[in-house]
Amino acid sequence: MDKLKEAGLIDGALVALSGSLVVRYNECLALLGVKPTKLKQFSIDGMGWSKEVAVEKKNNWYLNTGEANVNAIVLSPDQNGKPVHMPSHSFDRDVMTAVFAAYGREIKDITKDAALIVHLDQSIDTFFDPFDLLRYDTITVRFTLLNKLHEKQQEQRALIQWFNRKNNFIDREVHKKLLESAKKYGDLRKRKLDLDPITLPVNSFYTRAFGGVFVLKDFIETILVFEDGKWFKKATNDTAHEVLLFHVSHDELIETLVRHLVLESNLKSSVRSSRYERIKKHLFSEELTKKEHSIKEILENKLLFKKYLDQMPLEVKKKISGTEIYFQRLIVDRSLKLEEFVDTAYRKALHRPHSSLLEEQKELIWKLLAKIMPKDPLHLYWYDKEAFYKAYETWDPTYQEWVIEDILRNNNNQPS
Repeated sequence: MDKLKEAGLIDGALVALSGSLVVRYNECLALLGVKPTKLKQFSIDGMGWSKEVAVEKKNNWYLNTGEANVNAIVLSPDQNGKPVHMPSHSFDRDVMTAVFAAYGREIKDITKDAALIVHLDQSIDTFFDPFDLLRYDTITVRFTLLNKLHEKQQEQRALIQWFNRKNNFIDREVHKKLLESAKKYGDLRKRKLDLDPITLPVNSFYTRAFGGVFVLKDFIETILVFEDGKWFKKATNDTAHEVLLFHVSHDELIETLVRHLVLESNLKSSVRSSRYERIKKHLFSEELTKKEHSIKEILENKLLFKKYLDQMPLEVKKKISGTEIYFQRLIVDRSLKLEEFVDTAYRKALHRPHSSLLEEQKELIWKLLAKIMPKDPLHLYWYDKEAFYKAYETWDPTYQEWVIEDILRNNNNQPS
């Protein structure tokens, strides 16, 4: 992982906490019913999640109150625009963007000496089965201020009003209360502490609940796509909901998504794409066993690549280069069957979101494709970082280097 850190591809763009900010963070954890961290300094992402704290607690979801109730902690305006490293939903970062857009000035004011807990309220106390996810129509974002500053502000204003009435300015008890409040909280009267709930619509989305589920409900029919086989099997016993159910491994899933205008594919043109080349090289690296050169050298040198490919068994060569062979032979023999030449990895991975989709829908479908066929390391990094980091640790060190360079080269060209 050191190479990823050096390249800025892991744990990047965080906000460092120490001193009083750690104290406030622990006070926020207490409000969430979570034990304080013993760490003296650590970093947080856009939602206030910390990898160091998660490791300490052995719980990646320590901020959440179950799978149905997601929380965030805002300690600094610097969290605005920062990545969300452990999202529970595909829309979590968009929610935080909306929060900062609506209350940027208020957050700047509040975090001078306090903090903010953000609750993503779906009006669902807890999940019982995956079909509860179909009830997600809107999310109400609610806020809790540390030290109940909003209430203290109202108390100060009420005391001032009382102080200014008739002869109350000589009331020593009022003087005492005002001084105590001012010493503890400062002058709150003119501070921007009013944060009304924000209601946001929810369309199609991905959630980590139930082992990971894609809820596709903006299309011809509602579709649930499961990552977890056990939850998929349980869901198939349901007869009360008119929903199409798939596991990410099902071949029928791709066909259905194409029919429903969620995916599209032009395999012939895809063969000329950089994405095809990445998948081809990834499949090659998986099959390469005996070598006298580093994988990085081989992938960067066409002559070496062809040399090692030629030394592989016939079935492996067909798996890696069968797509190109298919289109070459199709010129003279139109009766050839695609599935006899083109490996499943290509047939699935070279689909793309339908051109008619909205940008946020495309982002979600790219993520789904990365789950269906995680053979493109660049897209795996873009759309499923957790899976990327796990896979990365299994790769040859020089293949890791090649992937890092490819990501850095393409990071400004992320498709939508």
